[in-house]
Amino acid sequence: MSRVAVLKGGRSLEREVSLRSGARVEDALERLGHDVVAIDVGGDLVERLRDSHPDVAFVALHGRDGEDGTVQEILELLDVPYTGSGVSACIRCMDKVLAKHAMRDAGIPTPDFYAFNETAFKELGAGGALPEIEERLEFPIVVKPAAQGSALGIKFARSAADVPAALVAAFSYDSKVLLERHVEGRDLAVSVVDLDDGPTALPVVEAVPRGEDFYDFEARYEIGRSEFVCPADIAETTAGEAQRLALEVYRLLGCAGFARVDLMLDRESEALTVLETNAIPGLTETSLLPQAAEAAGLGFDELVERLVELAVRAPTARPTRSPRA
Repeated sequence: MSRVAVLKGGRSLEREVSLRSGARVEDALERLGHDVVAIDVGGDLVERLRDSHPDVAFVALHGRDGEDGTVQEILELLDVPYTGSGVSACIRCMDKVLAKHAMRDAGIPTPDFYAFNETAFKELGAGGALPEIEERLEFPIVVKPAAQGSALGIKFARSAADVPAALVAAFSYDSKVLLERHVEGRDLAVSVVDLDDGPTALPVVEAVPRGEDFYDFEARYEIGRSEFVCPADIAETTAGEAQRLALEVYRLLGCAGFARVDLMLDRESEALTVLETNAIPGLTETSLLPQAAEAAGLGFDELVERLVELAVRAPTARPTRSPRA
């Protein structure tokens, strides 16, 4: 058995979700017989890792510092193997704009979008181009921060009058915002786990908010706010296409270990589009990855054990950094 440091909490806006994910992982690791070191990530992270000498780190952090490659850089510097994707994949997944450009360049369907940072609005007059953006995307428009997860900061602009407030809300979470064509339809998610045969797409999950028209942060994490259907009640061909797209995105962004790809199924055309990829999916009681794993016959403890095993082997798969000459 291994000495496993569970990294959780941190200072991102998704701290509470991360604490819940981490606690659930800790319980599983203890049942599996591992020596667990729980670390609420803060300014003493390096010191605590050096003192505890873990064999592997289970990264259960969500949002900034934990999901954007930052903590992964630290772990690599300290030669601590860790679960999940490497630095570059985390960076690509966390930045929705970067990921969407990569998908569009690769021919993977994703809703049309435009993205700007604060400088564009303050110094380049990008606000003057809003009528053109609105005309090309058509209302309603989804306005979201470029680098937040768990539906934080996302607003609907149903008319031109709603756009300024939506931009202000998005900019309060990040310095870059994404304006995206809204797809009216069904929220789907496909989780991918590296199994013996390589990356494997798990059954499709559909999230159906109760009494809401949008799957927001509260609907995602408060028990009873959403109904989750797994496998999703969709045509077999549609499910297969969703899984194919998820695997394609997983490979495109360089993910490893596990990830979750969020998609929309257009209500009228039944076309699938990819919204984003989460390099460290939630592992709470209401999170979608554990539900999909359960539907595939992969229990939570087995999933956690698999991720730890992959982490121990991961350093041989990740690119090594050459020392200075």
